[in-house]
Amino acid sequence: MALEEKIAIVTGGASGIGAAIAKRFIENGAFSIILDVVEELGKAFVSQFNQKAKFYCLNIADEKLVNETIDEIINEFSKIDILVNNAGITNDKLLLRMTKDDWEKVINVNLTGTFLMTKAVVKYMMKQRFGKIINIASVIGLIGNAGQANYAASKAGIIGFTKSCAKEFASRNITVNAIAPGFIETRMTEKLSEEVKQVYFKLIPLGRFGKPEDVANLALFLASDQADYITGQVIAIDGGMVM
Repeated sequence: MALEEKIAIVTGGASGIGAAIAKRFIENGAFSIILDVVEELGKAFVSQFNQKAKFYCLNIADEKLVNETIDEIINEFSKIDILVNNAGITNDKLLLRMTKDDWEKVINVNLTGTFLMTKAVVKYMMKQRFGKIINIASVIGLIGNAGQANYAASKAGIIGFTKSCAKEFASRNITVNAIAPGFIETRMTEKLSEEVKQVYFKLIPLGRFGKPEDVANLALFLASDQADYITGQVIAIDGGMVM
Protein backbone atom coordinates (compact mmCIF):
# COMPACT_ATOMS: atom_id res chain seq x y z
CA MET A 1 0.00 0.00 0.00
CA ALA A 2 2.73 2.41 -1.02
CA LEU A 3 2.01 6.15 -1.01
CA GLU A 4 5.27 7.19 -2.67
CA GLU A 5 5.34 10.87 -3.71
CA LYS A 6 1.85 11.47 -2.33
CA ILE A 7 1.07 14.67 -0.42
CA ALA A 8 -1.31 14.07 2.48
CA ILE A 9 -3.05 16.53 4.80
CA VAL A 10 -4.22 15.33 8.22
CA THR A 11 -6.25 17.72 10.36
CA GLY A 12 -5.92 17.26 14.10
CA GLY A 13 -2.74 15.42 13.25
CA ALA A 14 -0.61 16.44 16.22
CA SER A 15 -1.83 13.68 18.53
CA GLY A 16 -4.08 10.65 18.92
CA ILE A 17 -5.69 9.12 15.85
CA GLY A 18 -4.51 11.93 13.57
CA ALA A 19 -0.87 11.50 14.55
CA ALA A 20 -1.10 7.74 14.07
CA ILE A 21 -2.52 8.22 10.58
CA ALA A 22 0.11 10.81 9.61
CA LYS A 23 2.86 8.53 10.92
CA ARG A 24 1.54 5.52 8.99
CA PHE A 25 1.38 7.60 5.80
CA ILE A 26 5.01 8.70 6.27
CA GLU A 27 6.11 5.11 6.88
CA ASN A 28 4.57 4.22 3.52
CA GLY A 29 6.23 6.98 1.51
CA ALA A 30 3.89 9.97 1.77
CA PHE A 31 4.72 13.51 2.88
CA SER A 32 2.36 14.36 5.74
CA ILE A 33 1.14 17.90 6.38
CA ILE A 34 -0.19 18.31 9.91
CA LEU A 35 -2.87 20.89 10.66
CA ASP A 36 -3.67 21.41 14.35
CA VAL A 37 -4.41 24.12 16.90
CA VAL A 38 -1.89 22.74 19.43
CA GLU A 39 1.35 24.26 18.16
CA GLU A 40 3.65 22.58 20.68
CA LEU A 41 2.43 19.06 19.83
CA GLY A 42 2.45 19.77 16.10
CA LYS A 43 6.07 20.94 16.10
CA ALA A 44 7.08 18.01 18.29
CA PHE A 45 5.50 15.54 15.87
CA VAL A 46 7.13 17.04 12.80
CA SER A 47 10.56 17.07 14.50
CA GLN A 48 10.49 13.27 14.56
CA PHE A 49 10.30 13.00 10.76
CA ASN A 50 13.11 14.89 9.08
CA GLN A 51 11.89 16.42 5.79
CA LYS A 52 8.87 14.07 5.66
CA ALA A 53 6.34 16.26 7.45
CA LYS A 54 5.34 19.89 7.93
CA PHE A 55 3.13 21.57 10.52
CA TYR A 56 0.69 24.43 10.16
CA CYS A 57 -1.11 25.88 13.18
CA LEU A 58 -4.72 26.19 12.03
CA ASN A 59 -8.24 26.39 13.39
CA ILE A 60 -10.23 24.55 10.71
CA ALA A 61 -13.42 26.45 11.66
CA ASP A 62 -11.86 29.70 10.35
CA GLU A 63 -12.73 29.84 6.64
CA LYS A 64 -10.27 32.61 5.76
CA LEU A 65 -7.33 30.87 7.43
CA VAL A 66 -8.29 27.52 5.90
CA ASN A 67 -8.28 28.95 2.38
CA GLU A 68 -5.01 30.82 2.93
CA THR A 69 -3.31 27.72 4.35
CA ILE A 70 -4.44 25.44 1.52
CA ASP A 71 -3.28 27.99 -1.06
CA GLU A 72 0.08 28.16 0.71
CA ILE A 73 0.37 24.36 0.65
CA ILE A 74 -0.44 24.27 -3.07
CA ASN A 75 2.14 26.97 -3.77
CA GLU A 76 4.82 24.90 -2.05
CA PHE A 77 3.86 21.33 -3.01
CA SER A 78 1.83 21.88 -6.23
CA LYS A 79 -0.74 19.21 -5.33
CA ILE A 80 -2.74 17.52 -2.57
CA ASP A 81 -3.42 13.81 -3.04
CA ILE A 82 -4.97 12.82 0.30
CA LEU A 83 -7.10 14.70 2.81
CA VAL A 84 -7.94 13.21 6.20
CA ASN A 85 -10.57 15.26 8.06
CA ASN A 86 -9.80 14.06 11.56
CA ALA A 87 -9.89 17.16 13.78
CA GLY A 88 -12.69 17.08 16.30
CA ILE A 89 -13.73 18.12 19.79
CA THR A 90 -16.28 17.10 22.42
CA ASN A 91 -18.26 19.19 24.87
CA ASP A 92 -20.50 16.69 26.62
CA LYS A 93 -23.64 17.77 28.47
CA LEU A 94 -27.19 16.54 28.82
CA LEU A 95 -29.40 18.32 26.31
CA LEU A 96 -31.35 20.34 28.91
CA ARG A 97 -28.07 21.74 30.21
CA MET A 98 -26.52 22.31 26.79
CA THR A 99 -26.34 25.92 25.67
CA LYS A 100 -26.42 27.12 22.07
CA ASP A 101 -22.73 27.94 22.45
CA ASP A 102 -21.99 24.36 23.63
CA TRP A 103 -23.78 23.10 20.53
CA GLU A 104 -22.16 25.46 18.05
CA LYS A 105 -18.58 24.94 19.28
CA VAL A 106 -18.73 21.23 18.47
CA ILE A 107 -20.65 21.64 15.20
CA ASN A 108 -18.30 24.39 14.02
CA VAL A 109 -15.14 22.32 14.43
CA ASN A 110 -16.36 18.80 13.69
CA LEU A 111 -18.82 19.40 10.86
CA THR A 112 -18.27 22.89 9.49
CA GLY A 113 -14.50 22.42 9.70
CA THR A 114 -14.78 19.24 7.64
CA PHE A 115 -16.88 21.14 5.07
CA LEU A 116 -14.42 24.06 4.88
CA MET A 117 -11.38 21.81 4.50
CA THR A 118 -13.01 19.65 1.86
CA LYS A 119 -14.20 22.63 -0.16
CA ALA A 120 -10.77 24.26 -0.06
CA VAL A 121 -8.90 21.10 -1.08
CA VAL A 122 -11.23 19.44 -3.57
CA LYS A 123 -10.98 22.17 -6.19
CA TYR A 124 -7.32 21.25 -6.61
CA MET A 125 -8.07 17.53 -6.59
CA MET A 126 -10.61 18.10 -9.37
CA LYS A 127 -8.00 19.85 -11.52
CA GLN A 128 -5.58 16.94 -11.11
CA ARG A 129 -8.46 14.42 -11.52
CA PHE A 130 -7.37 12.43 -8.50
CA GLY A 131 -7.90 12.49 -4.78
CA LYS A 132 -8.61 10.49 -1.65
CA ILE A 133 -10.73 12.08 1.06
CA ILE A 134 -11.14 10.25 4.37
CA ASN A 135 -13.48 11.67 6.98
CA ILE A 136 -13.24 10.52 10.58
CA ALA A 137 -16.78 10.07 11.88
CA SER A 138 -17.69 7.96 14.93
CA VAL A 139 -19.94 5.08 15.92
CA ILE A 140 -21.71 7.72 18.04
CA GLY A 141 -22.88 9.22 14.75
CA LEU A 142 -24.53 5.85 14.01
CA ILE A 143 -26.07 5.01 17.38
CA GLY A 144 -26.16 8.29 19.35
CA ASN A 145 -25.18 8.66 22.98
CA ALA A 146 -26.77 10.33 26.00
CA GLY A 147 -24.97 13.56 26.85
CA GLN A 148 -23.45 13.86 23.38
CA ALA A 149 -26.25 15.27 21.23
CA ASN A 150 -23.90 17.88 19.74
CA TYR A 151 -21.10 15.39 19.05
CA ALA A 152 -23.48 12.74 17.67
CA ALA A 153 -25.13 15.28 15.37
CA SER A 154 -21.75 16.45 14.07
CA LYS A 155 -20.58 12.92 13.34
CA ALA A 156 -23.89 11.87 11.77
CA GLY A 157 -23.59 15.00 9.64
CA ILE A 158 -20.13 13.91 8.51
CA ILE A 159 -21.61 10.58 7.36
CA GLY A 160 -24.24 12.30 5.21
CA PHE A 161 -21.64 14.77 3.97
CA THR A 162 -19.34 11.89 2.99
CA LYS A 163 -21.98 10.18 0.86
CA SER A 164 -23.00 13.40 -0.88
CA CYS A 165 -19.39 14.33 -1.68
CA ALA A 166 -18.69 10.81 -2.96
CA LYS A 167 -21.47 11.24 -5.51
CA GLU A 168 -20.38 14.75 -6.50
CA PHE A 169 -16.68 13.98 -6.93
CA ALA A 170 -16.71 10.46 -8.40
CA SER A 171 -16.58 11.63 -12.01
CA ARG A 172 -13.24 13.31 -11.26
CA ASN A 173 -11.69 10.13 -9.85
CA ILE A 174 -11.94 11.36 -6.26
CA THR A 175 -13.08 8.87 -3.63
CA VAL A 176 -14.66 9.94 -0.35
CA ASN A 177 -15.08 7.53 2.56
CA ALA A 178 -15.69 7.75 6.29
CA ILE A 179 -14.19 5.81 9.16
CA ALA A 180 -16.36 5.42 12.26
CA PRO A 181 -14.10 4.53 15.19
CA GLY A 182 -15.53 2.96 18.31
CA PHE A 183 -13.77 3.21 21.67
CA ILE A 184 -10.19 4.12 20.78
CA GLU A 185 -7.59 4.78 23.49
CA THR A 186 -6.75 8.48 23.07
CA ARG A 187 -6.49 11.61 25.23
CA MET A 188 -10.19 12.19 24.52
CA THR A 189 -11.27 8.83 25.97
CA GLU A 190 -8.82 9.05 28.88
CA LYS A 191 -11.08 11.71 30.39
CA LEU A 192 -13.89 9.18 30.89
CA SER A 193 -14.43 7.56 34.28
CA GLU A 194 -13.55 3.91 34.86
CA GLU A 195 -17.25 3.19 35.31
CA VAL A 196 -18.09 4.55 31.85
CA LYS A 197 -15.14 2.70 30.31
CA GLN A 198 -16.37 -0.59 31.77
CA VAL A 199 -19.82 -0.03 30.29
CA TYR A 200 -18.29 0.37 26.84
CA PHE A 201 -15.92 -2.55 27.37
CA LYS A 202 -18.85 -4.93 27.90
CA LEU A 203 -20.32 -3.89 24.53
CA ILE A 204 -17.21 -4.87 22.53
CA PRO A 205 -17.26 -8.51 21.31
CA LEU A 206 -13.51 -8.54 20.63
CA GLY A 207 -12.94 -7.76 24.31
CA ARG A 208 -10.52 -4.86 23.98
CA PHE A 209 -10.43 -1.16 23.28
CA GLY A 210 -8.99 -0.02 19.96
CA LYS A 211 -5.70 1.78 19.44
CA PRO A 212 -5.01 4.76 17.14
CA GLU A 213 -2.90 2.44 14.99
CA ASP A 214 -5.98 0.33 14.24
CA VAL A 215 -7.63 3.36 12.66
CA ALA A 216 -4.39 4.34 10.92
CA ASN A 217 -4.18 0.96 9.20
CA LEU A 218 -7.66 1.41 7.72
CA ALA A 219 -6.88 4.99 6.67
CA LEU A 220 -3.75 3.74 4.90
CA PHE A 221 -5.81 1.21 2.95
CA LEU A 222 -8.42 3.79 1.94
CA ALA A 223 -5.68 6.21 0.86
CA SER A 224 -3.94 3.57 -1.25
CA ASP A 225 -4.55 2.42 -4.82
CA GLN A 226 -5.97 -0.81 -3.41
CA ALA A 227 -9.12 1.11 -2.43
CA ASP A 228 -9.65 2.81 -5.79
CA TYR A 229 -13.09 1.19 -6.27
CA ILE A 230 -14.40 2.06 -2.80
CA THR A 231 -16.31 5.32 -2.30
CA GLY A 232 -19.21 6.63 -0.24
CA GLN A 233 -18.68 4.02 2.46
CA VAL A 234 -18.79 4.30 6.24
CA ILE A 235 -16.56 1.67 7.85
CA ALA A 236 -16.90 1.09 11.58
CA ILE A 237 -13.70 0.09 13.34
CA ASP A 238 -15.03 -0.77 16.76
CA GLY A 239 -14.29 -4.38 17.69
CA GLY A 240 -17.84 -5.31 16.71
CA MET A 241 -19.49 -2.85 19.07
CA VAL A 242 -22.30 -1.73 16.74
CA MET A 243 -22.52 -4.61 14.28
